Amino acid sequence: MQEMTSSPRERLILPFLAPFYHAFAQPVGWAVFRLIIGAYLMVEGWPKITAPMAMVPFVESIGFAPGWFFSPLLAVVNFIGGALIVLGLLTRPVALANAVMLAVTWWFHYTHPYGDAFLTAEGIAFLKDNLQYLTAEGQANLLADGGTDFLHLVQFKAETNSIFWAAGAALIAAFGGGALAVDRLLGREF
Repeated sequence: MQEMTSSPRERLILPFLAPFYHAFAQPVGWAVFRLIIGAYLMVEGWPKITAPMAMVPFVESIGFAPGWFFSPLLAVVNFIGGALIVLGLLTRPVALANAVMLAVTWWFHYTHPYGDAFLTAEGIAFLKDNLQYLTAEGQANLLADGGTDFLHLVQFKAETNSIFWAAGAALIAAFGGGALAVDRLLGREF
């Protein structure tokens, strides 16, 4: 069986584990990784599939016109692409399309930060007068600085999530579906 990584038996500290790594751990681990990335894309793509034109204003605002074309395309790349990655069918081109889409998502989050103020002065005053709307943790996170630290955390998570998922899709595009993929069963892959 073809190895996915460069760990020949003679380089392993415990050489007797080579069959386990190459016959089980690598193919199953890669299939699980592919399943997680594909399923995540399907979850993120489902709302876009159910409302394919909902992203028209957004995609046009970041320079992808006409929106009537790119919004449904985004839905298909996300949802159908995710399903194909789960199956391991047309894995490389579909994963590459998703990696590019997720890199654009990262670029958007990076170049369009949320800002420095989560709450306006009026919002802070309202919440201070109505603390029942916030838990003690919420009060600590939002009222001391108007939610600035909270908003920076949200920004960081948006950027890191986008780059993580883009990297995952790019790895799948580079390595293909692996041993447990429909592409492999068909005997042909990109």
